[in-house]
Amino acid sequence: MLSLATVLCTLLFTVDSTIVNVALPHMRGSLQATQDQIAWVLTSYIVVGAIATPLAGWLGSRFGLRRVLAISVVGFTLGSVACGFATGLGEMVAFRMVQGLFGAALVPLAQVALLQEYPPEQHGRVMALWTMGMLVGPIIGPTLGGYLTDTLSWRWAFFINVPIGLLAYFGLLEGLAAEHDDHSRPFDWTGFILLSLALGLFQLMMDRGQTLDWFESTEVVAEGFFAAVLGFMFVVHSMTTRHAFVDPTLFRDRNFLIAVTLMFVIGLSMLSPSVLLPSFLQSLQGYTPTQAGTLQAVRGVSAIVAVMIAGRLVGRIDPRILVGAGVLFSAISLLMLGGFSLDTPRAQVIIAGIAQGCGAPLIVVPLSVMAYSTLSPAQRAEAGAILTLIRNTGSTVGISTVVAILARSTQINMSYLGEHFSAYDVQRWQATGVVPGANPGTAHLMGEIERQAAAMAYANDFHILALATITVLPLVWFLRPPKGKVTRRLDVAEMG
Repeated sequence: MLSLATVLCTLLFTVDSTIVNVALPHMRGSLQATQDQIAWVLTSYIVVGAIATPLAGWLGSRFGLRRVLAISVVGFTLGSVACGFATGLGEMVAFRMVQGLFGAALVPLAQVALLQEYPPEQHGRVMALWTMGMLVGPIIGPTLGGYLTDTLSWRWAFFINVPIGLLAYFGLLEGLAAEHDDHSRPFDWTGFILLSLALGLFQLMMDRGQTLDWFESTEVVAEGFFAAVLGFMFVVHSMTTRHAFVDPTLFRDRNFLIAVTLMFVIGLSMLSPSVLLPSFLQSLQGYTPTQAGTLQAVRGVSAIVAVMIAGRLVGRIDPRILVGAGVLFSAISLLMLGGFSLDTPRAQVIIAGIAQGCGAPLIVVPLSVMAYSTLSPAQRAEAGAILTLIRNTGSTVGISTVVAILARSTQINMSYLGEHFSAYDVQRWQATGVVPGANPGTAHLMGEIERQAAAMAYANDFHILALATITVLPLVWFLRPPKGKVTRRLDVAEMG
């Protein structure tokens, strides 16, 4: 029961992070919002979630996992219902902030709850279940959101959380034992305020940078400057105060420090393709949203298979081998995506998706076990929140960066390709079968140049992500594998 409840907690947050994306055009009309205004439906959720994530670690340690998770599920579910009934943009943004506030604890504390309740020899299996919810949620979110929006209404993208929330709530009450409050560590208000402001400003900078042309905008420069100053103040405060909001001793643990770095790269280079690939397939190769979603589903299937394999192998072989294999799978899949052209066949897209789906599970499952194996149980709640925050930050940085590079690279490539075509270059015009100066012919040629330039820009993005992924491979061998071997098999039914 506990394993199912924690997976549902993870799905609540991860599915909702992407399910709303496809419903935004319908929401924009119903809420009478502009393109920029409706973006705050996503931004408010991301910013508040980032601020509340480190707070989740302290709350879990202070009041117990059972109480905090149960309250978070209830708050998130009620926030979802309120979003479904929202009649104006202001209401929607406010209720999305409620979702972000209560949802921030769901993913990290669900993971920690599994580690607390199951013995070390079973951690590989339960981390596989948790990873399945974390990785599959963002994949099924757009497909589920599109189906609900088309068949019912965009409001059902929020109402669908009600039955999931109820099952998760009663599962947590049944599967988790009540814990006593821990008053040994007071709340560090100064650290919390400094970190919250730094994270909020950073998220705003990354979210609005592309729209405002990055550092050409005074707003983006100001957000970046104050985020850096406040972040530096937070670090200094944490190193000099007795009861810091984030325990600095966590970063003295080698496994945890390496896990933080690898989790950032997972967010940076392994979640960004989920934004790039659907856009490539639809805008350049002419796939419909449904067809592109089907091809993405292949990645989800391979991810589930890889999760099951990783869960069985953790404890039987050196987990560093699994992590290294996951990094290689991810880098190879990104190189394959970087080789895509405008006429890449469907079979090649499927093969790349299978390789991509195998990468992240082979990293996350054994890495989660090793990251916590050298920490005390009292540190796990806070460590889980930090790892989730770092992974989400990496995802924010990665998505913002690849979108910016895509736009700039497309412009540069168009300028380069356009130099080879002019009204005075008769041979090139004849090769294209159009007449210089004729509007339809010019439009056709420029459209083709733009498509080729965009294809080259997508390739540049994927190659950069592949390079970022492979550079962290040497770090894997500095991890300390958990002591002891798993010899006892664990069935899924046994974990309930």
